[in-house]
Amino acid sequence: MKYLIFLFTCFGIINVYSQDNLEQQFIDIEEKVIEWRRHFHENPELSNREFKTAETITRHLKSLGLEVKTGVAHTGVVAILKGNSPGKVVALRADIDALPVTERNDLPFKSKIKATFLNTETGVMHACGHDTHIAILMGVAEILSKNKDKIRGTVKFIFQPAEEGPPPGEEGGAKLMIKEGVLENPKVDAIFGLHISSDTEVGKIEYKSGGIMAGVERFVVNVKGKQTHGSAPWNGVDPIYISAKIIDGYQSIISRESNLLVEPAVITVGKITSGVRFNIIPESAELIGTIRTLDLDMKKLIFKRMTEMTETIAKAYGGEASIEFQENTTITYNDPDLVTQMLPTFEKVAGKENVVLTKAVTGGEDFSYFQEVVPGLYFFLGGMTPGNKNAFPHHTPDFKIDESGMLLGVKTLTNITFDFLNN
Repeated sequence: MKYLIFLFTCFGIINVYSQDNLEQQFIDIEEKVIEWRRHFHENPELSNREFKTAETITRHLKSLGLEVKTGVAHTGVVAILKGNSPGKVVALRADIDALPVTERNDLPFKSKIKATFLNTETGVMHACGHDTHIAILMGVAEILSKNKDKIRGTVKFIFQPAEEGPPPGEEGGAKLMIKEGVLENPKVDAIFGLHISSDTEVGKIEYKSGGIMAGVERFVVNVKGKQTHGSAPWNGVDPIYISAKIIDGYQSIISRESNLLVEPAVITVGKITSGVRFNIIPESAELIGTIRTLDLDMKKLIFKRMTEMTETIAKAYGGEASIEFQENTTITYNDPDLVTQMLPTFEKVAGKENVVLTKAVTGGEDFSYFQEVVPGLYFFLGGMTPGNKNAFPHHTPDFKIDESGMLLGVKTLTNITFDFLNN
């Protein structure tokens, strides 16, 4: 029999629990985790509409004897597990919403759900793996509830709606949960989360200190010129030409002013609207795009320079222009000290050879808002069948996950909880 022994010298406490017994609990729960995942996959719900999803989560958490609060940030569920001795508070988070994507595969539990999104009928699909995140955290809650005598402190389980963003005109997601006090009463000391990955092999954990996912901002530029006949451009001010110069200027911020040895950054203009006819220089133009950053100083520089260029370039060509920024998510920033503290846990659970220091990705994640308030650690969990060369990306109709990867997620979050609270 192997034992893990935690010495708390300041309290004179020795807490001993059987690792072999814990491993058997992991083995016993895997089938349930897979069943839960398949249920959620077959019954997905869009952001801020996760009513039945929340009901299923709530039933399970209450069956474990946990203190449960529902209706947080519309449809979120929060549960509290108090260990047998006082200590720190750790939060574990799973996102629960699905996407307006019509599933296109041959899974026996594929989604056939339809919904209306932005006035358009669409299929609904867990095309980003949130169904696995829910099932994993439900499994962690069950195991930890059976072992609360071994927990020094408190665990807060956060099942968060609307990670993909609330519908227009609504609040939601992590920001609303924070606003409603999810990190208080009791006050959270650290928060952990994971994201399953369709292009990372099962059994692997990928992590990174600092920025691991990008801050995502939307920007809108309004350019004002002077309308004239297309045959006589000297009689007007061309907002389309000015727009081209502004776009060119933005790219120089990335290629000539941003230190890309620190972190990557992206400025993309995805939409240009202007004009009604081939032989009319219009009066105005609108540019809409996105910014992706992984370093706070670089983010500040990019915002500053884009604002300056927008105004001065337009003025240089006789026009006017303004820019507005809208934050979608901030930088998912892993606290370096927390990474250092928990890296041995990753290696213990997955094996040192399976714990991979990864590069940042330019996708966004609203887990980042929790990390602005308390230290947080977010990592990627392997969900691709080893050797598979045809993994489909997230947010696509063909997205698939190898369910055998979920048990490592349960083990990792469980052990992170034990080690953070008991060390």
